[in-house]
Parts: sequence; C-alpha cells; structure tokens
Amino acid sequence: GTVKESGEKHKGSVEIPNLSEENEVDDTEINVSKKKGEGDVLKDLMRTEGTTKVREALRDYLKALKTEFTLGMILPTKATVGEEPATERKPSGNTVQDSVSAQSVDIIGVKIPTVKILMREIFNSPADELYSIFTTKELVQKFSKCPAVIEAEKGGKLLMFDGCVSGEYAELVPSQRIVLKWRCRSWPDEHYATVALNFKDMAAQTELQLECKGVPVSNEESTRQCWKKQYFEEIRTLLQQAKDNME
Repeated sequence: GTVKESGEKHKGSVEIPNLSEENEVDDTEINVSKKKGEGDVLKDLMRTEGTTKVREALRDYLKALKTEFTLGMILPTKATVGEEPATERKPSGNTVQDSVSAQSVDIIGVKIPTVKILMREIFNSPADELYSIFTTKELVQKFSKCPAVIEAEKGGKLLMFDGCVSGEYAELVPSQRIVLKWRCRSWPDEHYATVALNFKDMAAQTELQLECKGVPVSNEESTRQCWKKQYFEEIRTLLQQAKDNME
C-alpha cells in the first residue's frame, strides 16, 4: 500500500499462526514489525486500523465456516493450516493404513481449505467381486440399506444414502480402478472431492486403496467416518453374509 501523506510504498504480509473456534477473534494478538529504515506511520496504522481490518476478516472467515460446514465441524488449527502433516496409525483389524495430509492451498470449487484423505483396507474377497459391489445397483442398495442411483459408466450419476452422497463416475477400469466426483449434501454447493478407488488383487483377498482429494477441512473426520462406517464396515458385513449363505 501507499502512505497518503508521504507517497511511500510499502509491502508486507499478515500471518495467522493459529485460529480455532476456541479463540475469540477480538482476543487475537496483532504483532507488527517493519524493516529497518521504514517509517513508523505504517506501523502505527497497522496497529490501529489494520488490527480492526484483520479481525473483521477473521470474524467473516469463522462465520463462513460455521454456517457452511455444519456436519462434523472441525475448524482449522495450527496442525492443518500452513503445514502438511501426515500421520499413520498402527494397523488394527483389517486396516492397513489410515492417514491424512492437509493442504491449505488446495482450492477446489470454492475458496475453502481442503484436505486429502488416504485409507487402505483389506477385504476377504477377490477384486472383481469387490469392484462389482461399488458398481452394481442391487449390491450398493444391499450394503447401504437405501435406494440408490448407480450408473456405472463414465459420466454416470451416483446417488446414495437418501441423497446424502452424490456424484458421478469419472473413470472405470473393471476390477482395478474407480474414480468418482463425490460430495456430501452438507458441503458447500457444487463442491466435489475426487475419490480414487484402486483394487489390488491378492488371490482370495483384495487391498482397496482410497484417495479422497478436496475434502473441506471442517468435514475431514465426518468424511473419514462415512467411508469407514457406511462403506467399508457394511461391505464387510455383506461379504460375510454371502459367505455364510454359501456355507
């Protein structure tokens, strides 16, 4: 910006190291520093009018998060904004890996912070059988326990869980790979994640690798639970029921 009185031009940035719902915006501490030789007018301006402007922007940001992201709301913290952590959990049961990396600059659809979720699961089923569970309407309706729209072709529509999940098929490689445009109803309008499901055949078992890119930060945990509880656990139950019936 330019100081009106002197015509001097100054360039700087504002860094927010941590912001969460536990912090009151008006309590946000504003620290101003300047390079050697720059006047005190700009520094004083940032401490007064600048502080007000910064707090107004933060208040609008928090308001947008709270009104748009109502399901499983998690506001950004120091661990998710400005950093790219990747955590791995110890294997439990059939879960091989469950990790997430946060990307504050990954902007898809609308300007919101998003994350990428990575999950790996082992299923006691050959790859072609597991693939068909994701692409056959009757089988989707069995594990989801709801009517569904499943048009398993490129550009085909997807509608599940009473409309809570929708999207379309972007790529299908039988028994190997499915790519979806995928969203939850509670997400901002027209915002989609990209979901890639890769099937690795291991004889009588299949390793399913899920990559979900573009998930709103505030919906990271609810999205993870959706896939874990409503997809993977229910599919395992369906496979076990089929095995029991055969025996």
